[in-house]
Formats: sequence, structure tokens, C-alpha cells
Amino acid sequence: MNGHGRVQPMSVEQIVEQAENFEYNPLVPFKHWSRSAGTLIKEAEIYDHEGNEQQAYLLLFRHARLILDKLPTHPEARSKENDIVLQQLRKDVLRNISKLEKLRPRINKRYDRYQAILKERTRAKAANTQALAVSRRVSADAQIQRGHSSPPSDSGLAHSSEALTAGDNRDLAVKLAHKEIRRRATARKATRQAGITQEDEQERRTAGVWGDWEEALTKDKNSIDQDILSKDMHNVRMQVNGPKPEALQQDGSRPIVENQKSHILYPSVPQKSALGQQAYSYSSPDPTSKDLRASYATSSPPQRPSKTPNTLVEDSFLPQRPNKEAITHTSSPSRSESASPVPQDLKPSTFTFQSSAYLENGTPLRTIFLPPDLRHRFLSIALPNTKANLETCGILCGTLISNALFISKLVIPEQKSTSDTCETVNESDLFDYIDGEDLMILGWIHTHPTQTCFMSSRDLHTHSGYQVMMPESIAIVCAPSKGDWGVFRLTDPPGMKSVLNCTQSGLFHPHAESNIYTDALRPGHVYEAKGLEFDVVDMRH
Repeated sequence: MNGHGRVQPMSVEQIVEQAENFEYNPLVPFKHWSRSAGTLIKEAEIYDHEGNEQQAYLLLFRHARLILDKLPTHPEARSKENDIVLQQLRKDVLRNISKLEKLRPRINKRYDRYQAILKERTRAKAANTQALAVSRRVSADAQIQRGHSSPPSDSGLAHSSEALTAGDNRDLAVKLAHKEIRRRATARKATRQAGITQEDEQERRTAGVWGDWEEALTKDKNSIDQDILSKDMHNVRMQVNGPKPEALQQDGSRPIVENQKSHILYPSVPQKSALGQQAYSYSSPDPTSKDLRASYATSSPPQRPSKTPNTLVEDSFLPQRPNKEAITHTSSPSRSESASPVPQDLKPSTFTFQSSAYLENGTPLRTIFLPPDLRHRFLSIALPNTKANLETCGILCGTLISNALFISKLVIPEQKSTSDTCETVNESDLFDYIDGEDLMILGWIHTHPTQTCFMSSRDLHTHSGYQVMMPESIAIVCAPSKGDWGVFRLTDPPGMKSVLNCTQSGLFHPHAESNIYTDALRPGHVYEAKGLEFDVVDMRH
């Protein structure tokens, strides 16, 4: 992103290089990777709808790499249940092939135009410099200065939007979120009223051409052969692996290159599933919606074993953490401050929220906007459990708008609790609801009824599953008896690798790193946005 709020156009080769730059760890449970695959498709759909074709292509290509190259080698992929899930994920790749094929020439055309303009400007600067040397006219000098300061003006060169900083534009973010979330809810309601089932809607979300999904659904959903998938992926590879884009000639056109291949290789699909060669004597059925929901029901965060009542044992392993402000039992922030009329032309494609923080390895983190009264509402819901010295947990759900993440729903799943544990039950219902509402899981929140506010070793292992699915995922810990709370994420490095590679047994164990987790709110990528609306869904009743 440059200072003019424009994403610099990239070639398909450059996008693919970025798409392949992700860390795959086979120690992460298969269920987390399968949920992460679904999140990639949801994000790609939103970026495409907002006109950011480069990011949509990147996410779809990364999705294909994950499904076709990485997951089949996962240690848990050989189980019958995960085999069914993997077959469905491969169908998602097939549906997205046509989208990749349509995006590729548009992206390269935009990149070529951008390079041609840069080359023309370079020639113009050289000509002006020569004229200045000959005539030494003041006007020529002024023209050079203008040439140095003006950016490419063609709005079609890239996804053009106004770049905004999250901290200075919270009111605008709230208005934008309210309008877009209502629009999506209205569209979803109209879809349901039209008689389109949730299963068909899921097909639409994963279809290659989202605008023409009715045609895509006319294909036989019960007989997608691996040979067909291999053929389609081969065709895409052949189209992408054409003559490698070289430097443009003087007229802005591509030079003619014979028999020179690009380095882009789409993930290869085996002619026959390697899983079919295992010792299982069953035939994998084409998963029905019920089967798929059942299989995804296992895609939950790792269960949280009980914490030790002796906080002194755990506290000896705690990294230093900044002090938090005490929770005050005041009324919710006033909504009137953000109740000004929303401009009719307020669209997600008009704005792009810049990254507000970075991982320790330099990877940018998208901003998460958090309703400031969410934790108060959660604590009021958890109060009966807190009085009984029982933990309570909730799932933070939301959506992606203008390159920022908005928490818009607090889901309290069915759960069983003790003084030191809280485990979700009936998770199939939980994920049915989340998927049916087009929500993304952005993190979790839980209480420590009698303990202090910190991330225990078991909390760290639990949160690693969330952060694998989405690097921006957060963990909110509330310690009502201490009047304290915190918003955290694992450091990367060293926190993520340390936790994911940890093989220590036992409920509580130390980690060598002192900075294994960090504050995500002050400072960090999380911003409280006064007036940001959210709903509460309590699935316990």
C-alpha cells in the first residue's frame, strides 16, 4: 500500500509467490486446517466483492495449495472421517478453478498497463532532463518536479480505495460496519425466502464464479471424479505457465518468447486419491450436508483441561504483562455518538483500513474492531457461573469489511464447566450456526472466576488453534474477582512455534520463552470502537 491508498498492481507470478509463503505445521490438528480452508474461501469472496481481485486470487491459490499439497500428507488425513472432509475440500478447489481462470488475465492486464505507464513516465523524465540540460528553462525544471511527485492516475490500474488508519477513523468504521452487515443480512434473508437451502448457499459461497452460482449448481454434485479435477487443474496450469512475462518493449507490448515457461505451478491433483490405496475396506460416500456438518463438528478449538487451583505454580511461568484498567460497572457506551446519518455512497470498496500492527516476524495484522461493552455483557451472562465458581466461555464471531475485522456476534455455546475448566458440547450446532450466518471465528473469551488475568499454558495451547486459522485471532481473559481483563495473542516468533511444537505432557508446564504471548489491545491490532453493535446468541437455552 502506498501513500495514495492504492494497492500496487502485481503480476500473477508475484501473487503466487506470496500465496505460497505460509507455514504449514502437521502438528496442528487436521480439524483446524479444514476450518482454516473454509475461512480462506469466505475471505476471498469478500475481497472479490469489494473489488480487490489480487487478494481474492492470493487466497484462492493458497486454499488450493493447502488442500491439494499439504492436507493429504497430514498424519490425521488417513482417518475415514477426515477422508470424507478432504474429498469435500477438493470439490471446493474444483469450483474455484473457473474463478482463478477469470481473475488471471484481468490481473496481468492491469499489471501490464501499470508497467507501461511507469516506463512511459521514465522516458518522459529522461526527455525532460535532456531538455533541461539544453535550454535550462525554469519551466522544464518545474515539469520535472511535477513528474517526480505525481502517482499513476489511471484508476483502473489497481484496487483503488482510500487508505484509512484504524485509530483515527473508528466512527467511520462503525458506520461502515453497520451498513454493510445489515446489507448482508438482508441479502441472506432474501436468499432464504427464495427457497434456497443453507446447503445450496454454501455451494454458492464456494463456487468458482460467485455471481453465476445457479449455473454452477446445475453440475452433478454426486459424481466429481478425480480425473476431471486433475484435468481442470492441468488446464489452469497450462494457461498460467505460458510465456513468462518479461520486461515490456519500448511500445509497452510483451516481447515474443518461445518455449519459455513460467515458474507458476498450480497444485497437482493425483489421478487417484492416495487415501484409496490404504488398507481401509470402505468406499468414501459423497458427503451429504448432514455428514459434512458432523465431520466439521470436530473442527473445534482444543479442549481446555482444568487449571490448577494453585495459582502460585502457574504464576511462576508467567511473562510480564502491562497492567490493565479495572472493570467498572458502568452503563454501556452511548450509541448516540455514532448515530449520525450514514452517507448513501458508503461502500466497503471505497475504503481500505491499513494494517495497524505487525507480528514479530513482520507480517502485517489486519485491525480488529471490538465493541467496548462486549466484555461487560459477557460478564453479566457469566455472573451465575462466576458466583458458583464456574468458568464460562464464549466465541467471538464477526466478518471482514474493507480489510478490517469486525466482531459483531458473541456466541455462548453449550458447555460444561468446573472452577478451572470450560468445554464446549454439541459443537455441530455451534458450527452450523456460524456457517449459516456467514460468520468468521475471530477469537474467544472466557473467565477466570477466582484466578488472575493471564494465559495459562493450557490457554496458550487452546489459542494456538485459533491463531492457526487466522493470525489476527484474539483471546480475551476476564478475571472478575480481580477487576482485571486482557486481550492477548501469541507472539510469532517465538510463541506460536514454541506452543505448536511443544510435546510436554501434563496439564501445566513451563515454556522456555518469556515473551510467549503479548497484549493485542494496548498497543496492538485491536481497537475498541464505541457504538459498534453486536448480538448475543446463547445456545445453552
